[in-house]
Amino acid sequence: MTIFRLPTAPRSLQKDQPIKFILDSEAIDCLAHNIALVHPVFDVQAFRQLALTDIAALGFMDRSAHIAAALKATLPAKFADATEVLINTLTPPNAHTERLGLGVFFYLPHTRFVAEYGRDHKHNAGEDPFDAAMRAQYELTRRFTAEFSIRPFLMHDFERTLKQLMQWLDDPDPHVRRLCSEGTRSRLPWGARIPQLIKDPTPTLPILDALKSDPSLYVRRSVANHVGDIAKDHPELAFDLCDRWLSHADKELKWVIRHAVRHPARQGNATAIALRKAAGGR
Repeated sequence: MTIFRLPTAPRSLQKDQPIKFILDSEAIDCLAHNIALVHPVFDVQAFRQLALTDIAALGFMDRSAHIAAALKATLPAKFADATEVLINTLTPPNAHTERLGLGVFFYLPHTRFVAEYGRDHKHNAGEDPFDAAMRAQYELTRRFTAEFSIRPFLMHDFERTLKQLMQWLDDPDPHVRRLCSEGTRSRLPWGARIPQLIKDPTPTLPILDALKSDPSLYVRRSVANHVGDIAKDHPELAFDLCDRWLSHADKELKWVIRHAVRHPARQGNATAIALRKAAGGR
């Protein structure tokens, strides 16, 4: 029986332990161990040396890029082959959407690897790596999240990536459905902004319409935050969307509306205040 190892990690941030230490020597050892189980020719020592060299001074996101570069140097050269190895090391998908703890950040270097090397034909023996990258994103978001790694694909190949996300809207896994909303947020915290969607967020409105009454609060919260991002640049569009939803809103959708406009309401915007009141808020 194959037993993959995961590093120990706290359930929440600790004052005396910065988040960057989640991606430390233990995580690197676990990653090397897991890859060796499914890819016996993997050079564990070379990977460990590359991944550990100069990592101490790096912050959290830089550590993920550093480890991804070590993976690039030691996994099969073809991106599709490399991601197949990584997919084969994944633990079972998360059955829950809340209180997952910080251990899931073990997969941040995996998503960084996809983001860095999955958009260029030269990393896939001249073949288009898009399908392999999307398969990896799908599997990774079920264990962690691909909301950060999907964004370079939106900026690099917007129409095709958006089309893929639209095809995932009916997926049975709420982690996948949430990715469709969270990954396309124009101003995602910690994530690169998507200038095209800041300028014109209308391409994501079908996603929000499809997910606004999702059975999972995890997904609905993402929809609300997405509309809140739109409200920062196009408040009238966000307010019109919420007003349209309000005409047939149940209590769950009313919560989405209240949550979506909470920031402009706090800033005194009269339309946002009226929407919150109409949706059952104060």
